[in-house]
Amino acid sequence: MDLMRYTIVDGAKRISFVGPVTALQSLVAACATNPRSVDQMLAAIEGYQPKLAEHVRSGLAVFDEHNSAGNFSHIHAAIDFCKPQDLPPFRVLDARTREASLTPVRAGVVLFNLNAKRIVQIQNTWREIERKGRVRIMDRETSTTRVHRYELPAEWSLVPER
Repeated sequence: MDLMRYTIVDGAKRISFVGPVTALQSLVAACATNPRSVDQMLAAIEGYQPKLAEHVRSGLAVFDEHNSAGNFSHIHAAIDFCKPQDLPPFRVLDARTREASLTPVRAGVVLFNLNAKRIVQIQNTWREIERKGRVRIMDRETSTTRVHRYELPAEWSLVPER
């Protein structure tokens, strides 16, 4: 499975996680709902990729349990020990976690800045992000797939522009 790093930033929180490249469209579709916070973004992602949202929330809960205020030794050890694609979801709290949040994995890294309404393709070797498109939604209860169309509002920018 091809993987990509996703980093989401709002005014107060920054999180980073690795997921399948196919999640990129779901994250862009989530931006089309104009989330104002990391929590709202995760809620929007849940509508498209519930397992991914659950994975990120669970990973952040473990992160919070092991990394107390000012003591980031657990995440620093993970950064030292793990390959970038194997890092669990984490919060960006210092220079080391910031650097890790911008480090590409196999297919790259994309940053979602919710306050600036900007999607930054730091490195994206998978598929160019488009302002509008379709995303598949798997219904967990009925095991059926629906297609949802999305369009980023005009105030959202894509960097680099195409």
